[in-house]
Amino acid sequence: MANTKQAAKRARQAVKQRGHNMGQRSELRTAIKKVRVAVAAGDKAQAEAVFKTSVSTIDSIADKNIIHKNKAARHKSRLFAAIKAIGSTGQAAAQA
Repeated sequence: MANTKQAAKRARQAVKQRGHNMGQRSELRTAIKKVRVAVAAGDKAQAEAVFKTSVSTIDSIADKNIIHKNKAARHKSRLFAAIKAIGSTGQAAAQA
């Protein structure tokens, strides 16, 4: 429990900020999931379109320091690699 008015106010602010950050993290996970679903469906054009919107969401959340910039870069890199692999797996299956 807070002992001073200042500490009590900081505690209230922390609760409010945590709620906001949790919403932002949820938005991040949803953006990533949308791309993964499009990749799983095998639709490269759809996956690329969703990836473009997801990248802006990921970058925005990283700019607000909700996640580290390197974590954002790692997510974007892995999503792009998954999209890129859509075409190559189709070609490999056709050749086999």
